[in-house]
Order: sequence, then structure tokens, then C-alpha cells
Amino acid sequence: AGPSRSRGAGPFRSGGAGPFRSGGGGIFSGRRATLTPMRRTAVVTGALCGVVAGAVVLGVATLVAALMDRSGRVGGTASPLVAVGSAFVDRTPRWLKEAAVSAFGTADKVALWVGMALVLTALAALVGIVAVRALRGGLLLLAALGAVACAAVLTRPGSQPTDALATLVGVVAGTAALAWLVRRARRAGAAGSAVSPRAWGPPLERRDLVLGYAGLTAMAVAAAAAGQALGGRARSVAASRAAVRLPAVARPVVVPAAASLDVPGLTPFLVPTADFYRIDIALAVPQVSTGDWRLRVHGLVEREVELRWEDLLAAPLREALVTLACVSNEVGGDLVGNARWTGWPVRELLARAGPLPGADMVLSSGADGFSAGTPLAALTDGRDALLAVGMNGRPLPVEHGFPVRLVVPGLYGYVSATKWLTELKVTRFADDAGYWTPRGWSALGPVKTSSRIDVPRRGATVQRSPDGLVVVAGVAWAQHRGIDAVEVAVDDGPWQRAELAAEPTTDAWRAWRLRWAASPGEHVLTVRAGDGTGAVQTSAQAPPAPDGATGLHRVEVTVT
Repeated sequence: AGPSRSRGAGPFRSGGAGPFRSGGGGIFSGRRATLTPMRRTAVVTGALCGVVAGAVVLGVATLVAALMDRSGRVGGTASPLVAVGSAFVDRTPRWLKEAAVSAFGTADKVALWVGMALVLTALAALVGIVAVRALRGGLLLLAALGAVACAAVLTRPGSQPTDALATLVGVVAGTAALAWLVRRARRAGAAGSAVSPRAWGPPLERRDLVLGYAGLTAMAVAAAAAGQALGGRARSVAASRAAVRLPAVARPVVVPAAASLDVPGLTPFLVPTADFYRIDIALAVPQVSTGDWRLRVHGLVEREVELRWEDLLAAPLREALVTLACVSNEVGGDLVGNARWTGWPVRELLARAGPLPGADMVLSSGADGFSAGTPLAALTDGRDALLAVGMNGRPLPVEHGFPVRLVVPGLYGYVSATKWLTELKVTRFADDAGYWTPRGWSALGPVKTSSRIDVPRRGATVQRSPDGLVVVAGVAWAQHRGIDAVEVAVDDGPWQRAELAAEPTTDAWRAWRLRWAASPGEHVLTVRAGDGTGAVQTSAQAPPAPDGATGLHRVEVTVT
């Protein structure tokens, strides 16, 4: 009696003693939901068949995508895993995005990869369980999931019809693997045949099934590993970056020693590139070489302009100290950083194009599908808004936008800091919107005056110096307005003026320090800043959405 027959003695028949019958005591019985060892074997076997087949799909698709990538036809969009994950990111509601960044910070993509792995494993297991019951149904379900993946691939920015080939080949290989495993599971009796008192068939058939699991899993892993090894674009982009020699700038930035304070644990004035925060929508970092890079300027302009890498390096580059901040940064958070950027002022490029009257926004787009709507005035008013090619004296890291990104002082990144820049469209806020604006974020994102306590950390126990002092220190920022004052309150007492480090530019943050005459015990420290316009940081609490968090940073410490 075959295990997928609707009549007879198979385990999935509509009546009788099988584990999936509509009546009696089977798995889906209304009266009992207990699993006998034989029935558990059927479910586990089906799940294993599905998971192994799913691994084959991903392994083969990864390999084919890598081979296509080596041909230069695609740039990562052919990977079904990346495409599905990116499509999920694109459709993430605002509340879930806030929760992910709040919970995981810069590790949000790692969390997404782990979550995707768990979901895909569960879906593959379900496909296998269905296939053990009805092979045709399991194959159709796998094909349906493959169709969803193909749709995700074909809707990625810059996709081509041929990009779906990797997913299609992977699904074909996975369906073949699933059918092969299910037939051997039935032959081995691992599908829970109720005809035999044994849960397993002869040893030879059991070994055949186990070897099938192991062999196909090894093949899937080998295909995925080969795909990673053969993926030539990442290596070519790494070589492209290594070959870059940034030209000397006319006025190099010199950071004065007085811009830093000698306080252990205080964030350095220039954040090391390796420690700089990264928040973007790219599940897989776009790989764009200098030879492939083009920047198109169009829209409401007198003339369209196309810029190549050689054109950009030939322009008069300059350096600027600019602090970037993510709009998702919580009060006291670390999604903010200061760096020395090298690039060409955007205003000079826009002057070549000649914005038309009525234009008030520039929509910048990146290779990852992200776009930002930046006020035209912020790119032309004389501030150091750059087409950045360098960070802290070296070419941009690939994960920070190599070869070119936007850096605009005074605006949160979601309306200004487009990475892997490919397009500037001069337009109007009434006609266009950036990536996050339709998702509920404000169209304008000026950075709010903020301050943070770095030393001592929340919950720390600190010891007073022999003269009874405790050093409190941190950073404050109000890009393009500057910081004029920082004050600290102890236990909601009077505000005490902190010492300020030098301020090389109003576009970068400013370090501060207070030597606090502390008494032993538990205390709460609160900080606030005043900017160059005379405005004082608000104490009103507000979440990051829709235009940046507000409130005062407070830390609890114990003094001994």
C-alpha cells in the first residue's frame, strides 16, 4: 500500500489508522493529537527531505548567480536569498524598522539573516512534510515559493529578465532532490508505513536514505561555497578600491589637538573607520567598481550631466569634517559618528547642470535601491555637501558607499547620505519623495541639537579622585549650527557648565568635560546642549519617528 494513496493501508489515507487521517487518533485528529514513534518518524523524515531540498535550491542558485556575476551581466540581484531579504526590507513598516534598529543597532542585518534562515528552514520543512504525504503537492508548493523568489529578483532595482535564471535553476534542482529523497524515504519505510510493524525498512534502504541526505547536503554546501569563491565582482571591486589613489587636496583639514579631551572612555573626535556606524537598506553590500561607476544628473536642469570616475577625481577635491547621524538614533545612542571626508562639492556639479526655477529638491539614488530627497538649498548654500570619495584619508570602504556617496552636514542620513551614488534628479518635493518618506518619515530631516554622556557609562560604579572629583564627559552635536554650551545636572539639581573642547567646524560634534565634586552614593546625571543659534536642547521626550528623537540623556552611577 503506497504511502500517498487515498485508499488502502497507507499512512496518509482519508480513513483507517494512518497518522494524517481525517478521523480517529492521527496527528490532525480532533480527538487526539498524539504522535506514535512511527508517525513522528514520518514527520521528521518529511521535514528533513524538505530542508535538504531547500539547501539544494539555495546552493545551486548561489552558484549559478555567481557564474552570471562573473560574466558581468548582474551585480548581485540574481541571488534569490538577497532578493527576498531586500524585498522584505523594502516592505518593512516603520514600527518594525524602528524596533529592529533599537534592538539590534548596527547588527540589524545579522538579525535579519538569522530570522530569514529560521523562516526558510521552517518553510522547507513544511514543503517536505507535504511532499511525504502527497509528492505532487509538495513539488507544487516548492514551485510556488520559487515563483515568489523569482518575483523578488525581478523587482530589484536594475534587474534584468535573465536574473531570474539562477532561481529557476535552483528550484529545478531542488524539486528533483525532493522527489528523489521522498521516494527513497517511502522505500525505506521512513514515511511511517502502517502496513509494516517496523518504522524502518531493510538496512540497505535505510543506508540509501541517509546517504541521500548526506550527499545532497554536501552538494548544496559545495555549490554555495563554490558560488562564494567564484563570485568575481566582490574581488574586482576590492581590487578597484585598492588601486585608488586619492589626489592631494588644495586645503587639507588639520584637526587641532584641542579638539580632543584626554578622558579615558570618551569617544574620539574622529571615529576610526572600522568603528563608524552603518545603517542602510542593503542586505548585501552593492559591488560597484570605479570603471563601472556613472553619476547621472537630470530632471529640472538646463542640461543633463554624466560624471565618470575619472571626471570626479579630476575635479578640485576638498576635505571636510562632518558628523553624520542616523534618524533612528535614540537619545544617548551611538548611531552617530564624525569623520574626515574627501570629495567634490555638490554645488559645483549642480552648477554645471543648471537647476531650473521651481526646483527645490534633489532626489539622490544609490545602487542598493535607496533614495533620499535633499533640499536643493542644503546642497547649494555653501556648506560642505560633498560627493565623497574618501573617508579618514583613504578611499571609501565598500560598506560605506564606495566608490561615491553623499555627505551633507546638518541633515539626518535618510534625507542626505545616499551610498553607492548613481543618480541625482533635480526635482520638487511636490513631485518626488525619497525612500523613507512614503513610509511615514518626515520629508525634511534637519539634525536636532543633541548631547550624550560617554563617561561614566550607565550603571557604572566610579571612584572619586583624592580631591573628591569625578570626571563626566561626552560629545554634543548640532551640525551646521555648532555647539556653544553644554551643561550637566546632578540629581535634577542646578545646571553646571561643562568645559568645551575646541570646535574646528560647526559641522562636527564637540567634546565636553565636567569635573564633578561628587559625594558617595547613587546619582543621576543629565546633560543638555545649547547650539550656535542660542537654542537649548529640548527636554521633551519624542521617539525617532518621524523626524528624530528628542529628550535629555540621563545615566545612573554609583560613586564610592
